Amino acid sequence: MVDPLDTRRPPAALAAALLAGGARLLQLRLKPAISRELLAAAEAIRPLAHAAGALFLVNDRPDIAHAVEADGVHLGQEDLPVAAARRILGRGRIVGVSTHDVDQARAAATAGADYVAVGPIYATTSKANPLRPRGLELVRAVRAAVPCPIVAIGGITAETAPLVCAAGADAVAMIGALVRAADPAAAVRAVLAGIG
Repeated sequence: MVDPLDTRRPPAALAAALLAGGARLLQLRLKPAISRELLAAAEAIRPLAHAAGALFLVNDRPDIAHAVEADGVHLGQEDLPVAAARRILGRGRIVGVSTHDVDQARAAATAGADYVAVGPIYATTSKANPLRPRGLELVRAVRAAVPCPIVAIGGITAETAPLVCAAGADAVAMIGALVRAADPAAAVRAVLAGIG
């Protein structure tokens, strides 16, 4: 994820580093950011992602995702419903939803989410008011409950990513372990080496 936790690099520079390491999907998460700042960052990052063959999602804002022709949007529990995001984005775009328990994951899948993000799996410092870590049990429970892909998030590192995937996650989303790394490209490579 491209996130303002990294204050040493502009968002596009961080995105370029993550892509150089082999990131397959970037999610732009700038909280707080005014709309124009988010739009400018998205306009800079989308072509970088697409040139690298990676997907690009915008966090929370289907309008910005649509404006920059992103591959989709990632919605939180308090954001627009999946159906409303699809109306804004049009057909063929990805809509993912953050979930924190099995009931939320089922609801998101039933609403037509392309994937559900589950977490936090481990303790995280990327949220202002983090929820209690749910552990690998949440991944296993959601895997048993929903047919769509699962992306695990929350305090995941290169060391724990293989465990999370073994528990049933199809992918991992990471912020702190990547954006705070001295060499984000090397950090991505380490994660990919561990999960294959």
